[in-house]
Amino acid sequence: IHVVGPNAGESAERGVAGPGRLAEVAEVRAAIEALLARDAGQRERKPLTGRRVVVTSGPTHEPIDPVRYIANRSSGKQGHAIAAALARLGAQVTLVPGPVVLADPPGVSTVHVETAQEMLDACLAALPADIAVCAAAVADWRVAQAAGQKLKKDGGGPPTLAMAENPDILRTLSQRQGDRPALVVGFAAETQNVVDYARAKLVKKGCDWILANDVSGGGVFGRDDNQVILVDATGAERWTVLDKQAVAERMAGRIAGHVSEGA
Repeated sequence: IHVVGPNAGESAERGVAGPGRLAEVAEVRAAIEALLARDAGQRERKPLTGRRVVVTSGPTHEPIDPVRYIANRSSGKQGHAIAAALARLGAQVTLVPGPVVLADPPGVSTVHVETAQEMLDACLAALPADIAVCAAAVADWRVAQAAGQKLKKDGGGPPTLAMAENPDILRTLSQRQGDRPALVVGFAAETQNVVDYARAKLVKKGCDWILANDVSGGGVFGRDDNQVILVDATGAERWTVLDKQAVAERMAGRIAGHVSEGA
């Protein structure tokens, strides 16, 4: 007997949360595929066998006080799908997700974190790696000094929050000396000038590829489909609208092809 899920999240009863949600269809499919591949006794060498990969996924939560935090709308669906797709191609994958309500993908080593600093520390601990895919939507800023107790309204107006810049995980991995992954892939969620901003980010961060998408209106967050543009030093390739599982499979195949060319 093999169990998929249950996932954690809000229940039908208002204000009640916890484990009990049915796993997403893509998660069930991925688990079935992994079991079939194992039970069929497949022994062929897969294209990413022997490769170490680090994938980040989801948001980060930056505490304001013990109750509140700064975050974003990322669900982690795309990053988790990419981690699972890379594992199916034989890679040894370390997934570093922020707070999400998704089950850990099968065949993947998962290190759960909350903050940007914790995510960076986990990524560095996973080095050396051949490939890094930074799919997480990391908060750019954090409160410089989170309150130890819940901030209360006292009639004196809202509190003043001093902000500090979070570590840049993509740039840190891209500019490592000595143990930089051979391929570093970043993500760019933009609301305008998507390709131009992605190209600028490619140069600024020093990564090899950027997978960009248009998130104006918030339509991509939490959905099962996505439309991305793969940007590298040679140009920009716009993909058709695909479900996030298909995006992950295509990206994993592209990574495997790139690795085999450089071998």
